[in-house]
Amino acid sequence: MSKNTKKMTLMGLVLMIFTSVFGFANAPVAFYRMGYAAIPWYIFAAIVFFIPYAMMMAEYGAAFKTEQGGIYSWMEKSVGPLYAFIGTFMWFTSYVIWMVGISSKVWIPFTTLIFGGDKTQSFSFLGLNGTQSLGLLAMIWMIAVTFFASRGMDKITKVTSVGGIAVTALNVVLFVISIIVWMANKGVMAQPIEGIKSFIASPNAEFGNTFSILGFVIFAIFAYGGLEAVGGLVDETEQPEKNFPKGVIVSALIISVGYALSLLLWGVTTNWALILSGENVNLGNITYVMMSNLGIEFGKVLGMTSGSALVLGEWFARITGLSMFLAYTGAFFTLIYSPLKTLIQGTPKEIWPKKFTKMNDQGMPGYAMWVQAGMVLVIVALISFGGKGAQEFYNILTLMTNVAMTLPYLFLAGAFPAFKNKAELDHSFTIFKTKTSTYVVTAIVMIIVGFANLFTIIEPLFRDEPKASDTLWMIGGPLVFSAIAFLLYKNYERKKLP
Repeated sequence: MSKNTKKMTLMGLVLMIFTSVFGFANAPVAFYRMGYAAIPWYIFAAIVFFIPYAMMMAEYGAAFKTEQGGIYSWMEKSVGPLYAFIGTFMWFTSYVIWMVGISSKVWIPFTTLIFGGDKTQSFSFLGLNGTQSLGLLAMIWMIAVTFFASRGMDKITKVTSVGGIAVTALNVVLFVISIIVWMANKGVMAQPIEGIKSFIASPNAEFGNTFSILGFVIFAIFAYGGLEAVGGLVDETEQPEKNFPKGVIVSALIISVGYALSLLLWGVTTNWALILSGENVNLGNITYVMMSNLGIEFGKVLGMTSGSALVLGEWFARITGLSMFLAYTGAFFTLIYSPLKTLIQGTPKEIWPKKFTKMNDQGMPGYAMWVQAGMVLVIVALISFGGKGAQEFYNILTLMTNVAMTLPYLFLAGAFPAFKNKAELDHSFTIFKTKTSTYVVTAIVMIIVGFANLFTIIEPLFRDEPKASDTLWMIGGPLVFSAIAFLLYKNYERKKLP
């Protein structure tokens, strides 16, 4: 970096972290699952996960700023190639699981945009039920995006980045309109606050046991996702030794307060029992249901008739649908090739079949992208044709995504003490200055993420109606992908032997 390059101020760093991490749709999901009782868990996750993990990523990013291999280089130079490959492969497959979820969920904002509400549950064609029809549409989506993206049409992300800006603007809409409704209703909340009980007990009957409540921590951790990118910001920050830790702590405070405020504001217009307890509400459409209700309540305080308020609610849902559809599409077109490219280019080429590493004329790993599409299609088919209802279908997809996306945190955190012990690495930027602080922070992150995943995975077994299949889906994916990574690497080692 040249000396003339302008570096980020503390405020610039905080803004960058906020926009990378804060997600509008996280608060509606949390409110649906836990109501106001989600707030303490979000604050807890900020303190014991967000701050220490972001600072770990900062040290990694500063030490490996010239490396091209991404997180593979971080772990390979800290622990070893097998550990690094399995960790990186798990990171890659977490995006495969993400694509499984989004290829199905993307049709919810699409139908909401067209019809003013989620119509995916009433899909029925070719003699298939709603979940199977949605699975078929998810497969068509995956094939279509792979076809266009493999031909270098990733430029669509520039158009759909408008969706990201629009989703961010929805936070302003929620804040302004909720305050107006709250004042018009003289401070009365649709979801009443009944003392400390409201911040401990969930209105959702599914979250009445210890396992499900502790499993919710995974949602709180997932809400702080995207921290790997933070590691690359150290070198771009003014006085990083002083400003980076401060920026992480300030942004953690702002983000956790932002989530807490969002959860309180949703309670202004949304009564959990009246709005969210119906069979047609699920983890896929919750954001649009709550935004529609926000519009309806706003219409009421403006003195509109019931019919007009319903129409306003529909338009709130449509605008949210458009914003989320564009944001999902943009993210999908990027993530369909970016993690795959990083995996292929960051790990030893000899691990992969020659076809897999070959770039096409557009600079895309075309063959590998179709193999990836095949993996997504198989998982979508197995889940959607497995006899699940819409609620169960979206529940499995969401839980699978949360577990898959947070497991790589364990690999990166687990490698941290070994990284700190490597004297030959560049440790000029250091936050954790003693062995004790290194081991304590590693233990905290590993325990929190590990136990959150464990409780999420075993929670379906302790429901009133146990669902072992949910547990098998969450544990099966990581186990299968770990085994594939292990076999790929061992095959590579055999080929290396003289």
